[in-house]
Amino acid sequence: MTDIQPDSSPASRAGGGTWDADGAGVLALPSGRLIRGRGLRRPLPADGGPEPAYAVYLLGKEPPQVPWEAHWLRWPDFRLPADRAEAREVIARAWERAAGERVEIACHGGRGRTGTALACVAVLDGVPPEEAVAYVRRHYDRHAVETPWQRAYVRRFGTRD
Repeated sequence: MTDIQPDSSPASRAGGGTWDADGAGVLALPSGRLIRGRGLRRPLPADGGPEPAYAVYLLGKEPPQVPWEAHWLRWPDFRLPADRAEAREVIARAWERAAGERVEIACHGGRGRTGTALACVAVLDGVPPEEAVAYVRRHYDRHAVETPWQRAYVRRFGTRD
């Protein structure tokens, strides 16, 4: 696993609490947990809104430093995670932390890898695996989960690889 150390104290910047349910990119899960998906090529909200307490970055190369706790999961564009066991662990950690913290999952564009990970989070939250992609497309981004193998990955996420 590759945890990215913040370049300043996360407590002083991210604070406590969860996302605003109406915030940009925020996915409301059936349990009431809120988790934000985002494309890193888009800047953070200009209004200076809250920052994540914890983030998972799904990229083929290491992301830049951020001032909050983050984890880099090697996941090349249009593909699947390089280490599926690690991905399961990191996605589960994001779901657990979303119960009381602002958690962000992001890739470069915010649709394929991010949508796939969000659909996996939805599975952990009780959405049936065969319905998770539709759930994320309906509640996050209608273009989420871009490839057939990403859709298959979500369907299999409910079972052990």
